[in-house]
This record gives sequence, C-alpha cells and structure tokens, in this order.
Amino acid sequence: MDGLPTQQSEEEELISIDPADGSEVARVRCTTRSELDQMVATAQTALENSGWKRLLPHRRAAILHKIADGIQREKDTLARLQMRDNGKPLAECKAMAESAIGTFRYYASVCETMETDVTPPRSEYVSLTVLEPYGLVACITPWNSPLMNDATKAAPAIAAGNAVLLKPSEDSPLLAPELARICREAGLPAGLLQVVQGRGRDIGAALVAHPGVRMISFTGGTHTGRAIAKVAAERLVPAALELGGKSPHAVFADADIDSAVAAVVAGIFGSAGQSCVAGSRLFVERRIYREFVDRVVKRTERLRVGMPSEPTTEVGPLASFHHRERIKRFVEMAKAEGGRILCGGHAPVGGVYDRGAFYMPTVIEGLDYRARACQEEAFGPVLVALPFEDEADLIMQGNGTAFGLACGIWTENFKRAWRVGRALEAGSVWINCYKISVTSSPFGGFKDSSLGREKGLGGYRLYSQVKSIFFGLQDQPMSVTR
Repeated sequence: MDGLPTQQSEEEELISIDPADGSEVARVRCTTRSELDQMVATAQTALENSGWKRLLPHRRAAILHKIADGIQREKDTLARLQMRDNGKPLAECKAMAESAIGTFRYYASVCETMETDVTPPRSEYVSLTVLEPYGLVACITPWNSPLMNDATKAAPAIAAGNAVLLKPSEDSPLLAPELARICREAGLPAGLLQVVQGRGRDIGAALVAHPGVRMISFTGGTHTGRAIAKVAAERLVPAALELGGKSPHAVFADADIDSAVAAVVAGIFGSAGQSCVAGSRLFVERRIYREFVDRVVKRTERLRVGMPSEPTTEVGPLASFHHRERIKRFVEMAKAEGGRILCGGHAPVGGVYDRGAFYMPTVIEGLDYRARACQEEAFGPVLVALPFEDEADLIMQGNGTAFGLACGIWTENFKRAWRVGRALEAGSVWINCYKISVTSSPFGGFKDSSLGREKGLGGYRLYSQVKSIFFGLQDQPMSVTR
C-alpha cells in the first residue's frame, strides 16, 4: 500500500480522502482524552440545566421536526459532501439524506405518541410504567452510510431525552459535524449532541470506557463489537450492537427469474457491496443454477463503474484505498480456496480508474459453503454463487455461518416461502424482494450479527429505561408480613 493516501496523519489529524480521485477533501482534528472528559461534563450539565429530558414530548418532537427541516434544506449539499467523503454515487447519497430526514420525522411522531402501560393490579394499588432516558449515550457509526446511520442512532436517542456523543468512523468524519450544527440551529440545547473525532482504537475505546457514558450504540464490524461488548459487560451498561452479515440470497426454480436476477445484482453491487445486508451468498436451485448464474454474470458485466458524480454510474469506488486492498486480499483468498472468477476479480485500469479506489463487481463460484470466502464478510462487490438441492439443503447451507442479519428468498410458492423464511436465521427476511429497510420496521440480526434492534418503536425504547410506579390504595396500614 506504499504511496496510497492514508486516512490519518501522525499529528492527531484525520484526512478525508475522496476515493474517486485520491484528492484531499478536508482535515479534521482528533478529539483528545481531556477534550472527551470536557464533552462528557458538558453533556451532563446540559442534561441537568436544559430541561430536555423533562420537556413535554410534543415539544421535543417540534425540535426533531425542525432538525428534519434543516436537513431538507441542505440535502443536496450534504449528499455531495458524503459522496466526496466515502465515494457513494450521488443518487445513493441523496437517498441517504432523504432517509435521515424521514428518520427524524418518524421519531418526532413516536416521541409524541409513544404509550406505556397501566399494568393489571394484583392487590390494592394502581401501577404503571414510564420511560426514562439513560442520560449520556455513546453512538458510534460506520463509514458506509454516515448520514443515514448518524440519524438512525441520534434521532431516537435524542427523542427519548438523552444527550449524545456521536463518533463517526475515522474514514468518513465530515457528515457528523454538519448534523450537529443543524441540530443546534434547529434549537436542540447546546451540549446535547457533540461529535467525537478520531480512531476507534484510541478515542473510540476511551469513549466506550468512559464512566460518564451510560449506554452504548455501535454499528460496525463484529470483532470491534465483541470488544465493546466486553467493556460494556464489565461496566454493566447496556450496549446495542449492529454488526456484520453474510446474507444468503436464495432462488428457487419457480421464481420470477428476470426479477430475481435484477434483485441479486442490486442486492450485492448496490453501494459497491459496502452494506451489512448485502446479499453476498447466492444460492440457486441446482436445476437452474447454470442458466441463472450466467444471467447474473452478464448483467454484472454491464454495470457502469465510474465516478460517483456521474448520473449514469451504478457502482462507484470503494470508500477508501485501504479497503480496496482488503477486497483484493479477499478475492485472492477465494481463488486460493478453489474459487473460479466468473467476472471481475480485479481493479480497473486507465483514465479515472487509475486515480480512484475502484474495484470491478466480482462473481465467484466453485467454493464449498464452509470456505472462508463463504463465511467471512467481504463488505465489498464480491458475490459467491453456490447450488442447492432442496429446502433442507438450502437451510443447512444458509444457516451455516456465524452471521444472521438478513436473507432473500425467491419463489412463487407461498408455503415454501413461509417455511424457508421461518427456518433461516436472519433478522430481516425479504421474499420476492431484497434490501428493503424502513425506519418504522425493526432492524437487527441473529447470532453474531446483532444485539438489540434499531428502528421502529423499539428503536425509541432502545434508548429508554423502563420505570414501574405504584400508587397504593389500601385503607389499612401495611403489616410486616404482607
């Protein structure tokens, strides 16, 4: 990797590199340990003095709507900034901005309408529950969709009455400060959303371990998630972890083949495969395997790989040069295991390709489902294709990884879809569709893919503690034995 742009200098500075051409976008100073202490103190003071956590829900909701309005006004600018920060095609970045707007509006509505319980009495009392904020929440987001992921965590955490320390990835540091600014301008009390910048192994570790942090929300790699879980367990603070995936995308012989081919290609090569729910394992019923995979390859070879600013681009560069090196190593590992490259498998050359972190969409076959390339998350534009014999074989192979984030099933048989969808270990099951994710539906995974669920009503409760309150109605004084 000699000579490639790096993401952080030795002077405690992050350097945002445009992966489309290797140019420098901006420099961001890393947060120091002493500054982190001050941020925690500022957040705690803001919680105590601003009255935010006791503000009536409809008044908190009004601020969240204003935040959404602010993102709406600046969505084109934010989309272009994200495009330069992590290389996503502009159309995808605009969709991420719309998602952030919708997330803040959704949790504004949840804030106003969330109901708790009046629980059935078992004696002379009335009991009910209320939701209380944790206090200070650490929200740590990945580099693949920063604006969307920042909103997914910050909106419900703020709506529930918490203060937030938001730490973006060191590889995409530019969107979080803009969101914090928009929140301040919308009227969120100062100190309730602050941005921590720096490497995960340094300031990120300090943030997770800080005694002032009362809850942790992390999206990223499983290895890092395990490390955070250990710290959270030692500190006895809750941690929500949205981690990796190796999602199976299964096609039965009775499927709508045209729609399935399109969905398989979009499901892995959208966002250049840099999505936790990417359908990176393609399972095809054996009697149509050759025909179907050949059609996937032909469609993949027609994908337009180019500059993210071009409206015709379907696959942009990877988010960083060092991530492209990781994808190269992954493909070489697959080849060493006996994988056959059907298309792609290399970085394109010539013209704009020589300056950017591009990698061609890749389809590989010939691997056993237990091969490392079928077990480990690539997080890039790499699809491995495998045949299956019947439902039992599909379920065995599909569940044969440590992950369980999502899956796709293509069949016209409703009963089969139900059986297989229930049997596959995944938090999201898409039947005759793929990669649909909305703020109102819970999101998370099974096994090593997740602890907890984001989005939906549960996304609000995730950042809340349940308190039971009892009103005694008894006429007689309580006895010692009662």
